[in-house]
Amino acid sequence: MNTHVHHSLLPPSVAHSPGCKIVYVCREPEDMLVSLWHFYKSSATTDGSTYTFSDLFENACEGKHSNGPIWDHILGYWQASQVTPERILFLRYEEMLRDPVGSVRELAQFLGVPFTGTEEAAELPEEIVKLCSIETLRGVSANKMVADGIFVKFPRTSFFRKGVAGDWVNHMTPEMAQRFDAIVEEKLHGSGLSFKS
Repeated sequence: MNTHVHHSLLPPSVAHSPGCKIVYVCREPEDMLVSLWHFYKSSATTDGSTYTFSDLFENACEGKHSNGPIWDHILGYWQASQVTPERILFLRYEEMLRDPVGSVRELAQFLGVPFTGTEEAAELPEEIVKLCSIETLRGVSANKMVADGIFVKFPRTSFFRKGVAGDWVNHMTPEMAQRFDAIVEEKLHGSGLSFKS
């Protein structure tokens, strides 16, 4: 199951079932906004309405988002992963980019299916990284179709834009980034989670 639902809104069968494992992939908040912006643009209606990046940014700073404030979403999964690390794996997207093979190994271990010596010798973790690369996923025909969402239709290609970290610098001024960083760090204060380098 793939969802953007806040942890507190997960059905009990998912949130509290001992047999259910959750993998939460967290991006740097600035990049999360840029990704969201491009997704909104790809699924935009043709009624002439405009929603600028500045609009999205201001709404995010005020905590206005369909899934609640970005920091609450992140914190919900972060705190749950600290309480039940055997059930919730909190992965950072930027770390996955830095060490994709290590991240695949961590995921396999978390799921209870660590790679065997034979699989390691056959470079299976590396092969999985290649199969799951953004370049490979872009080429899968099912990912080139239009998805019928509940509220909006959108091209599945919108899930595979750049796959990089740090693209926010092409969308935010230094002042915007500084303001957003300050808000996020204030909201995360005392949680043990930080996006400061």
